[in-house]
Amino acid sequence: MKSLLFLLFPLLLTACQNDGETTLSGSIQGTTYHLKMVTRGIQVTPEELKADVEAIFSLIDAQLSNWREDSEISRFNRQKTTDWQSVSPAIHQLINIAQAVHERTGGCYDLTVKPLFDLWGFAKHEQTVPDAQAIRQVLGHVGMDKLEIDQAGPRLRKKDPEVEISLDSIAQGYTVAVIAQSLENRGIQNYLAEIGGEMKVKGVKANGTPWRVAIEKPTPMAQEIQRVIELHEASGTAVMTSGTYRNFFESGGISYSHIINPKTGMPVNHNTLSTTVLHEDPTLADAWSTALLCLGEAEGAKIADDEQLKALFIYRDGDQLKELMSREFANLPQQSAVTEAPAPR
Repeated sequence: MKSLLFLLFPLLLTACQNDGETTLSGSIQGTTYHLKMVTRGIQVTPEELKADVEAIFSLIDAQLSNWREDSEISRFNRQKTTDWQSVSPAIHQLINIAQAVHERTGGCYDLTVKPLFDLWGFAKHEQTVPDAQAIRQVLGHVGMDKLEIDQAGPRLRKKDPEVEISLDSIAQGYTVAVIAQSLENRGIQNYLAEIGGEMKVKGVKANGTPWRVAIEKPTPMAQEIQRVIELHEASGTAVMTSGTYRNFFESGGISYSHIINPKTGMPVNHNTLSTTVLHEDPTLADAWSTALLCLGEAEGAKIADDEQLKALFIYRDGDQLKELMSREFANLPQQSAVTEAPAPR
């Protein structure tokens, strides 16, 4: 679940142009998007930009969506075979990125958790606590080591024919990356591109001031601001936040998160409520925000420092929310915290 508050303009369903900036936003394929671009001197219309966005959404949805039975990844999951299967370059790229993050997190980040996600009922919003035997049975088919990647061409092979992949933890970041590249292909070098809470910004606003984004306070019943960041990196940076505090259910007085540890088959039970990662690559930022959330603030912060990641952890300590920053995040200029609130229960 992604959690960035958007400080720059309200949700619009149309496009507008003002003072050298073009704003475009709307709803598409189950999510929302907001683009704010400096288009002064660039020969492109809002209609052309809208068509670009819709074409990208359509292609990526057809490739990566686990919610579409006819998508490429759904077809791959249905193939109960250990033969090599050709896949699109996009899926090949994402599996390679995921494999690297998987290795660096000791296996806590794993795209093959889909059967566990389904078992716990998160896929169809019919959450239930499965019995231990069912979890053990499904765990036997989970693990990135059960996938083989052909680096010579875009092919994958299941070592276990029952393996299934979910790209939900990385697909939105990839979508942001593709849309950001499409803007740059149009000659737009100063922009903010946000999709369903995932964001990349580059350059400055039309008036020359930095882009400002707010990280959401992890409170399930309200949208409040935890921290505001000004982004000064001319080459562009992505801001991705993952959290446990909205997609969860309670049973028997216990709260169960949708972030599932692929080693145990159980939802994570640490006190970390959200992780935010800043990185020049939106796809990597998306993967890392989920991976660090799986690890929790104590172990995650150590790995973030080892990987030189800009990462912010917000966690519950008794009745309070507290923050833990990686070294790189703590060194960010122009950021400010908002008054603390009681921790959500």
